[in-house]
This record gives sequence, C-alpha cells and structure tokens, in this order.
Amino acid sequence: MRYAFVAEHRGQFSIRAMCRCLRIQPSGFYAWLQAPVSARAQEDRRQTELLQEAWVESGKVYGYRKLHDDLVEQGESICPNRVARLTQLAGIKAQIGYKRRPGSYGGKPSVVVDNTLDRQFDVEAPDKVWVTDITYIRTQEGFAYLAVIIDLYSRRVVGWSMQSRQTTDVVLQALLMAVWRRKPKTKVLIHSDQGSQFTSMDWAAFLRAHNLEHSGVPPLKWSTHWDRNILFRRTIRWQASETNRKTSF
Repeated sequence: MRYAFVAEHRGQFSIRAMCRCLRIQPSGFYAWLQAPVSARAQEDRRQTELLQEAWVESGKVYGYRKLHDDLVEQGESICPNRVARLTQLAGIKAQIGYKRRPGSYGGKPSVVVDNTLDRQFDVEAPDKVWVTDITYIRTQEGFAYLAVIIDLYSRRVVGWSMQSRQTTDVVLQALLMAVWRRKPKTKVLIHSDQGSQFTSMDWAAFLRAHNLEHSGVPPLKWSTHWDRNILFRRTIRWQASETNRKTSF
C-alpha cells in the first residue's frame, strides 16, 4: 500500500522524500514498479469489476451477500469473505433503508366499520348487542389468548375460546359458541375493536352468514378505554371465578 501511495503521488512530491517519510527504500519502490502484477491481484481486479457491474445493475442497493450470490450464479468461484473485502476496498456499500421524503404524514386513522353502538351500553333485551375482545393469560407453558363474547343485557359470557396464538380463528370459535348457545332470532350487533382479527375476510363472511352486524370502536376513542372496560372488567371477574372453581376441587 505504501508503494502504491508513492506511485500515485510521485508527480507531486519527490520519490526519495516520500520513501523517507514512509520508511521504505527507494530501491524497493523501483523494484515494485518493475515487478509484474500477481495473479491474485489480477483476479481481484477482474472480480471487483464484476462486483461493480452487479452493484450498479441492482440500483446500488445490494450488499456483499447478495453480490456474492450474483457472482456465484455467474459461475465465479469466490467466498463471501473475499467479496466483503473487495467491496470494502472498492467503496461498494449496501443501501440500508430509504430516506423519507419531507412532508406532512398526519391524518385520520383508517376506519373499517362504523361505530354503530356509540357507547349505548344500556340494552333492553338479551341477544341484541354482544361485545368481544381478546386478552392473554400467562401460563407455565407461555401465553394463552382468550377471546370472550359478552351479552350487554345480562353481562354474561355467552361464548369463549382459548388458543396459543392470537389469530382470527380464536375469535371465530368464540363467536361460533355464542351463536350455537344463544341461537338469536333477530340480528345481533357485535361490537369489537378494529384489530386484524375483527376486520379479516373470514370474520366478515361469518357475520354475513349468521345475521350479525359489526360495530367497531374508532381508533381515537379506543384510547379512552370506555368501550374496553365494560368487557375487561367482566372478563377478569369471569377468569377469577373459573380459577377459584377449579382450585376448589
């Protein structure tokens, strides 16, 4: 590297002065100039050009791992460590992330369903309004996710389901139990948040098939916890009663 520095700047400075500063012999520098380029250096130069071409074709976003894959696909015999060394010497870097364009990104959160219930928690008859949500329970084998359906009229649990994953199936099983147990004669309003489990296509298809109408909590009002407390308080009491019942035997 010191010989290369002297060769690059010999038009600006004295060769002997640079050799004296770099603590090398001028005879060694002249011998280095006359020596042919080694086969390894030639191979490095050739593969660096291939890496440069592959990097430009990728839009200058590929790192050394993907560049290594490109060279292997071209039939080159090269290891990832050598690609990392050549890309570092050539100044080839991966583009990590993208700069966000300046501007205003505020706005209203997306609303999938309307808030038909609108905090009208006083219901005159059973099987008119159900509320649902998911909570988790810590167990010795991990977390268990509990989905509960509660009738707003009686505040009783009419359906529930527990699984090891928080998926759409856990809420569908709870709703299926509620429909099977209560067998409502008229349309029931089912109130939930607007999470992915309650806005999926499977959830919407189930509601249409069983004469259920969906009501969703607006994201801004959800943070006030008014809609959630009516369910969580009842769910916690139900969990406590079930725990006490099982431990009493």
